Amino acid sequence: MSTTKRDFAVKIADATGMTQANVAAIIQKILDCLTHGIASGKTIELRNFGVFEVVVRKARVGRNPKNPKKDVVIPERVQVKFRAGKELNERLAKLKIKQLRSKKC
Repeated sequence: MSTTKRDFAVKIADATGMTQANVAAIIQKILDCLTHGIASGKTIELRNFGVFEVVVRKARVGRNPKNPKKDVVIPERVQVKFRAGKELNERLAKLKIKQLRSKKC
């Protein structure tokens, strides 16, 4: 199950005593700043959480599965790459893989 911005706002509001509306506005401003930075081509580093990095994927030739004899040119494109930080990776290593797989099905 996904966690939404509203879920974060409720948890933070409960923990801090702030109103959900104020917390939601702060969360939105943080996301706006992240989006602006990434859209400007900047690398965003959140210590112990991870790094958002803008990368350019090279153009390449692919195959159409419906018509494998015909080549398809895939143009270069910009993507966001996320690398988890050390602390996040350590927490992920403790997850049980079987439990994660059963949640998706």
